[in-house]
Amino acid sequence: MRSPLAAPHQLAAGAPAASTPARRAAVYAETMKLIVRWLLLAGALLLVAHLYSGVSVQSFGAALIAALVLGLFNTLVRPLLVVLTFPVTLLTLGLFLFVINALMFWAAASVLEGFHVTGFAAALIGSLIYSACGLVIDTAMERLFEPSA
Repeated sequence: MRSPLAAPHQLAAGAPAASTPARRAAVYAETMKLIVRWLLLAGALLLVAHLYSGVSVQSFGAALIAALVLGLFNTLVRPLLVVLTFPVTLLTLGLFLFVINALMFWAAASVLEGFHVTGFAAALIGSLIYSACGLVIDTAMERLFEPSA
């Protein structure tokens, strides 16, 4: 079995090299997309704090850390909560997912210093505004980074 990082002379005929310029450009584009999305979501968190008094963010640095923690919670904890609360979500026709989003928002605020939410209602409203901003950001990112044909 050949190594995925084999030298070009070790590759079978027609197989792409592990580090071609096109591959490096794709990795660079994905990395830039992730960094830009993170920065924009941190800005969205500052916007939430500006629009709604129940959420406060001390600085852009705190917003960056909060956006990272929110992303980690939504990636690691949220799927588990969605599976565990599936019967309730089914009974409420999906509306319980708003509660889960608010819990993730509230949990992130409870473990961070520069990010504060005054209560569950504030977490619910803040998470709705943050989700709407995230939807706009994701749509813009798709159009900005779409591959040209």
